[in-house]
Amino acid sequence: MTRKSFFTTILRIVPAVILLQTLFFKFTAAPESVYIFEKLGLEPWGRIGLGILELIIALLILVPKTTWLGALLGIGVMGGAIFSHIFKLGIVVQNDGGMLFILALITFFCCIALVWKKRNSIPF
Repeated sequence: MTRKSFFTTILRIVPAVILLQTLFFKFTAAPESVYIFEKLGLEPWGRIGLGILELIIALLILVPKTTWLGALLGIGVMGGAIFSHIFKLGIVVQNDGGMLFILALITFFCCIALVWKKRNSIPF
């Protein structure tokens, strides 16, 4: 594996793992997740709908031919999460030390890097 392909693989795995690990909390209605979506006025359908969308995004990112599409969708969803943290939820949510915000930023920037790396694969 070349250094370049190793870096791209890491860029694909990191956001996919972050997105997939948060699904447990969304789909099991963990108190933290319910709190967030209640505060946003989106509980329960927003929580479940975004969970399904994040699952699709993670799978698209992991498949090399659709990485660009998953990354574009990831930019949108994580942009919304970052916006929500800044303007509605706060950086720190329920004493998490800002971890959810940091994970959203990491995912957002990984997706931007993936779109840039895969820009020649985008059909438009």
